[in-house]
Amino acid sequence: MSQSKFDKSKLPSRHVTQGPARAPHRSYYYAMGLTEDEIAQPFVGVATCWNEAAPCNIALSRQAQAVKLGVKHANGTPREFTTITVTDGIAMGHEGMRSSLASREAIADTVELTMRGHCYDALVGLAGCDKSLPGMMMAMVRLNVPSVFIYGGSILPGRLDGKDVTVQDVFEAVGQHQAGNYSDEQLAILERVACPSAGACGGQFTANTMACVSEAIGLALPNSAGAPAPYESRDQYGVASGEAVMKLIEKNIRARDIVTRKSLENAARVVACTGGSTNAGLHLPAIAHEAGIDFDLFDVCEIFKDTPYFVDLKPGGQYVAKDMYEAGGVPVVLKELRKAGLIHEDCVTVTGRSIGEEMDIITREADGRVIYAIEKPLSPTGGVVGLKGNLAPDGAIVKVAGMAKEQLVFTGPARVFESEEDAFAAVQTRDYKEGEVIVIRNEGPSGGPGMREMLATTAALSGQGMGKKVALITDGRFSGATRGFCVGHVGPEAAHGGPIGLLKNGDMITIDAINGEINVDLSDAELEARRADWQGAKPTIYATGVLWKYAQQVGSARYGAVTHPGGKEEKHVYMDI
Repeated sequence: MSQSKFDKSKLPSRHVTQGPARAPHRSYYYAMGLTEDEIAQPFVGVATCWNEAAPCNIALSRQAQAVKLGVKHANGTPREFTTITVTDGIAMGHEGMRSSLASREAIADTVELTMRGHCYDALVGLAGCDKSLPGMMMAMVRLNVPSVFIYGGSILPGRLDGKDVTVQDVFEAVGQHQAGNYSDEQLAILERVACPSAGACGGQFTANTMACVSEAIGLALPNSAGAPAPYESRDQYGVASGEAVMKLIEKNIRARDIVTRKSLENAARVVACTGGSTNAGLHLPAIAHEAGIDFDLFDVCEIFKDTPYFVDLKPGGQYVAKDMYEAGGVPVVLKELRKAGLIHEDCVTVTGRSIGEEMDIITREADGRVIYAIEKPLSPTGGVVGLKGNLAPDGAIVKVAGMAKEQLVFTGPARVFESEEDAFAAVQTRDYKEGEVIVIRNEGPSGGPGMREMLATTAALSGQGMGKKVALITDGRFSGATRGFCVGHVGPEAAHGGPIGLLKNGDMITIDAINGEINVDLSDAELEARRADWQGAKPTIYATGVLWKYAQQVGSARYGAVTHPGGKEEKHVYMDI
């Protein structure tokens, strides 16, 4: 038997490659063209979310080949496999959006099953669209194998009339079209030029937010998140990621050595200072849960509270991921945070070096255009704010990047809708009033089921010029592309008897993003009286299948909307079986 430079006697792949009893298993590997030497090497799972659903994922198959080259260069044997994605841009605004958040769990689950079933020793995960990024990182932390994450890259901006445009502009143009301010012909032109390449949405929406998280948390190589998907230079990051995972096997550096309470705090800082997606308030607790770390929505929001917002990205700002990459990317952002003492520098990364050591290498400084100096931020607190009050005892979250201070407090009467469809229909016909707080309930993780995003509704409001004239709250989610005063993740959700489920038209609601509060002007006694009259969760049409199963298992948004007990309840470590 050929000898690997790695000792496989303690690696999972020994169960399928070593000893006379594994001759049948080895015969399968010979059937796939592996050599004796390759079978004797560590097996590295190369997981991609490649599919033809959307541009976010279309380039991942090609990028995986570069990762496999890197693994081979470093004396490993790559084994490529795929998992699903549900792409929010296409699932948005209809029943398909119920599949989105549930897909995050399916991604983590299927990667885990593939790794366990075939006894792979390490994981390089490539992801391109919103839920696939946290789903892949959750699998890494759950399995606790040597792991490297790599983002598929962002889309290039489109150009129209001398300006950059993104899919966000198309969603908002629908609202302008409904208002009679945008013609069929204009819409037809915009939709053809807004998305000119492969890659995920270009603004600081959920995909790019979680890509920045992957670097800040230490699971991705420095600067690997920034290069747009069409750039051939992404192959270099792929090769380097494949080589890096082999070094992690050699040093026995596992995912939970990298993902710690401190590194989660570093990641939350980067979300806040870039005006990132509110969905990070869901995904960071879910990643923490896999490691058995207590880090819920309130912990995330505490970090947001004292983090300056200094990177000018869409939807609140002007620029897209490509611009941030050209300005130096996440490493320069981290360097600015370091100047204010806001980074835990001792956190280990997939390079084997600490994040502090990585920052020591960076020579570039903030350009003052895309990435501002931290002493001169766009605003002194983060672009995302946590809220709590009698309307959201388990918290809520709002994105305030790009909003003026006078817009951060809103009081108005509730206008209650029982679903997103009801609210969207009212917006289309302008059946709402300036000054109202639009309430969309029964859209939480369990009650939805699936915690849909409300981009179609919020974009239509913006397109009608009403984005600053109304507020919107929901127990569902918002797209990272949402702008305006939109509060999501209101918990407990209506289906679990939360106060949002007890509201009536006309109840006065105050949202205060300066002091982090969200309240309804009702006494405790009145809320209790309404709770006694509550008829229970609104029934859904999902009485079978995966969404039924998800609704039974999923927990509160405060803790990441997770579906299993997590790292605290583990009785074994996969790598050590």
